[in-house]
Amino acid sequence: MPTFARQQPNSLLAKIQHQMAKMPKTAPEDSLLLRVLVQSMVVVGIIATDVAAETQMSLWAIPLSIAGSAWSWYHRRGHNIGAKFGLALAMLGALGYFVANLVGSLNDTRLVLAELLVQMQVIHTFDLPRRKDLGYSMTIGLILISVAGTLSQTLTFAPLLLLFLTIAIPVLFLDYRSRLDLSPLTISSPSEITKIGLPWRKLAQLLGIVLSIGLVIFALMPRFPGYQGSLPVSAPIKYERQKFDVRGINNPGYQRKGKGGGTGDLQIDGKGGNGNGDGMLDDTFYYGFNSQIDQNLRGAMKPKVVMRVRSQAPGFWRALAFDRYTGKGWEISCNDKTRKVRRPEWEYKFTLGYPPRNIKTKQIIQSYTALEDLPNIIPGMSAIGELYFPTSEIAMDLEGTLRSPIGLQPGLTYTVVSHVPYRDRELLDAASTKYPQDIIDHYLQIPDAIAPKLQTYTQNLVDRSSQQQVGKDSPALVSNYAKSLYLAQYLKQHYRLPADPMALDRIPDGEDLANWFLFRCEGKSTSCQTGGYADHFATTYTMMLRSIGIPARLVVGFDAGKFNPFTGFYEVSNTDAHALTEVYFPNYGWFAFDPIPGHPLTPPGADEDQTFGALQQIWNWVASWLPSPVTAWLAQVWSLTLGWLVVGLAWFFSLFSQGWLGIFSGSAIAITIAFCCWWGWQQFTSWKHRQWLRKLSPVERIYQQMLAKLTAAGFPKHPAQTPLEYARSIQTNCSVSISGLVIEISQAYTAWRYGAEAQRLDRLQELLITLKKVSNKLP
Repeated sequence: MPTFARQQPNSLLAKIQHQMAKMPKTAPEDSLLLRVLVQSMVVVGIIATDVAAETQMSLWAIPLSIAGSAWSWYHRRGHNIGAKFGLALAMLGALGYFVANLVGSLNDTRLVLAELLVQMQVIHTFDLPRRKDLGYSMTIGLILISVAGTLSQTLTFAPLLLLFLTIAIPVLFLDYRSRLDLSPLTISSPSEITKIGLPWRKLAQLLGIVLSIGLVIFALMPRFPGYQGSLPVSAPIKYERQKFDVRGINNPGYQRKGKGGGTGDLQIDGKGGNGNGDGMLDDTFYYGFNSQIDQNLRGAMKPKVVMRVRSQAPGFWRALAFDRYTGKGWEISCNDKTRKVRRPEWEYKFTLGYPPRNIKTKQIIQSYTALEDLPNIIPGMSAIGELYFPTSEIAMDLEGTLRSPIGLQPGLTYTVVSHVPYRDRELLDAASTKYPQDIIDHYLQIPDAIAPKLQTYTQNLVDRSSQQQVGKDSPALVSNYAKSLYLAQYLKQHYRLPADPMALDRIPDGEDLANWFLFRCEGKSTSCQTGGYADHFATTYTMMLRSIGIPARLVVGFDAGKFNPFTGFYEVSNTDAHALTEVYFPNYGWFAFDPIPGHPLTPPGADEDQTFGALQQIWNWVASWLPSPVTAWLAQVWSLTLGWLVVGLAWFFSLFSQGWLGIFSGSAIAITIAFCCWWGWQQFTSWKHRQWLRKLSPVERIYQQMLAKLTAAGFPKHPAQTPLEYARSIQTNCSVSISGLVIEISQAYTAWRYGAEAQRLDRLQELLITLKKVSNKLP
């Protein structure tokens, strides 16, 4: 009878099923501990992204991710074909959602990409049978924590980064065990977590080393100018274009008087001020952000961080400039000539341009993020060339200040590209004193009532300047730049800020602010308090300069703020807002001076690049604990070292922007430096080993030299082994000639060490030499 052959599959589906049945099953990853830790890495990455970007993906992503990991654990030995088809459809849906969001977020794609990664990871957690699949999850977790680092602006990210590293190190250890096909570590109960088999001490040491190296690299890492690629800017903001009044400045600290009040018809919000001099300052918003300001207001603001700025150099974040002095404050005389500026629809960049200057400039890129409601003024360093802003149009007045169609809302981000001029003392000293007519008309205006007395007083100060200076033979002030420096310093030294803001008397009705500031204590008792508020200094200084024919204007804005070396941002408070003075120099433009006591004479600018800002902050903290002479000497050494380091690093990194030849040269230099460092380290460790051997007794020295030779050959001695146990292990793995030498040296060492028996040093030395000669026979 014919034999019955196995029935072969006929249909296509049956053939596919038959082929799949013949496929070998993938070896699953059975280490539950590795799976839990990998999942923990991903969870930390998702939370870090949420914290940095202020999103809420964790609410759905973490529960689904945990559920997916549990499902993968229980189905790790199956093919799960139906589930894989479902996951493929889900990935296509995530891709479509990503493309839809990408169209509206071309200004900054980091968050959109992070959302896609989170979605893909959640889908991927339902299919994690192998160690390689867990490796994909580890990579996604690393990418998420990296994206969170680029988005984060606060120290909240630091604990999450530390937690991620704490989890990642044992994950790498367990992953390596899995690669070696070692049996997975298990735990019978939570109380036996310390008995799980992980080398806790070594892992803790490794974590400490990683953190130490990371902090050192962080401190030494230079902050180079600008960004690569697109510049940070918020998503487009919709607003009613027809309601954009280019003349209007919306300061939340002000409110209109009556209905439909004019642009300048304002009073202090909720503080009872009437604009006539008896009002109080708003304790949150700076009064100077308005088209006209009354400086006869009293009070103080409560400190609050309102803005973060990323910039490679500190600066005065300039907001508004005023040209017309009113006797009690300032106003913008040409506010009605403010014009609209539109950007192309396909990009976020406003190309504003800036007047050409016959002086060297430096490009400084600043990225601003509002944390509180702010006026619709757009702060930025002087000489703004490009602006990246989320509205389709802005306004710019004749003073070069920028206004937004809406107020700066919390979370709004924009970027300014400024071409800041260097403050070249020689050029500015030699600047001409012949001014254009429009400069004379706007920036030499001074009330007739105070002009003669103020001009006489200021000119006398300039004429007597040589008597006031330390050097008796100091030359008289000739240039307008030198006069500006001297008068600013004079106000700092001879007038003061009130200790109690409420103790300062208001300016009497009919009195001029500058006249009251300078002369109110003439002929009075010594108890009369000189000086005034910070902005009073700037106003008085501006009028003193005008009185002797130096064009000047008042500008308001924010100081740089406190630099946070851990985030790289300047944290700007509302109390950093104040006024200072800009002086005009023909062919070179406007330069700022600060006459306020306790402030630098000139605000920071292009000259004060903070490439190594984090390192500078660390040095400032260390220097505060050292005596002054030591600090001065170290500061000098530090300045020279840092200067050479900055020049060297700048030259090295510039090579990579000079084409293929530069890239090749830079790579060759980096390899050479790395080799020299490695060779130097080898020589140093060898020298330390020789120094250590010299301190040992002769027998101990010979024995340790033998161990070093065998260790280099791949036969290290375990700390738990006795000398004779180690010699027997060598006997098992090496030839008789070598093992015999090792046994004889080990026996002599044991007899000397534990039996206090004298040994023949010449014999031991001969054995060691013979061992070195035959070491090439070691397997």
